[in-house]
Amino acid sequence: MTDLSPPPELVQEWYLDATGPLYEREIATRAAQWGADQELEACCEYVYERFKLTTVAHIAQDLRTSRRPQPPSLKERALQAWAAVEAGTDDQTAMAIIRRALEALPE
Repeated sequence: MTDLSPPPELVQEWYLDATGPLYEREIATRAAQWGADQELEACCEYVYERFKLTTVAHIAQDLRTSRRPQPPSLKERALQAWAAVEAGTDDQTAMAIIRRALEALPE
């Protein structure tokens, strides 16, 4: 069986990205998604290597895309958080997301 433990650097990144009182759930969710991504990638690679047909290769790519859509970018998350702040929500999570987005900007 293949080891499906995420690299320590990735776990540290998840820890630093997690905000709010349910940060453990957020980290666990991201770890589960990472494991599912690894399995999906292995399945798609198997299909592609096994058949090497253009149609099947496209099916593998479509499967990959449909099963794991990209999460919103930090910019998108910050804009959503800003909209929540403008709506009068005094949410520390929203403020933390906005802060991370601003810190990510180049000087």
